[in-house]
Amino acid sequence: MKDKGKPIGVERFGVSFEPELLAAFDRAIKTAGYPCRSEAVRDLVRRWLTERKLRTGKGEAVGTLTFVYDHERRDVVRRLTHFGHQHYTEIIASIHIHLDPNRCLEVLFLRGETQRIQALADQLQALKGVKQGSISIFAL
Repeated sequence: MKDKGKPIGVERFGVSFEPELLAAFDRAIKTAGYPCRSEAVRDLVRRWLTERKLRTGKGEAVGTLTFVYDHERRDVVRRLTHFGHQHYTEIIASIHIHLDPNRCLEVLFLRGETQRIQALADQLQALKGVKQGSISIFAL
């Protein structure tokens, strides 16, 4: 449904760009496959608002924690299993991949309070035997 040529529930506003910045933006959104500038700007604004919300550490979130560990390292498998059982309410699923004879990749899917998810990621990445990890958190 439209009202005076614009979709209901949509506000229009102007944005000023330097010519070089606008040209670079247009090239980037074309490469990314956006159909128009508006879609790209909306996506950027959503991402920016989510990042600001996550910085407060408040609110519900989902995320993935991806990490690599050496399963031959003393007690790491037992500690990871114990960690998973302690946090079964936040860890909603996982994927385990054998990379080579000693190393494994694990992806944990998390849900809960933003601060809690970040704290769990920090704790897990600090375990001896975990070589590296990365978390992605998305505010709900």
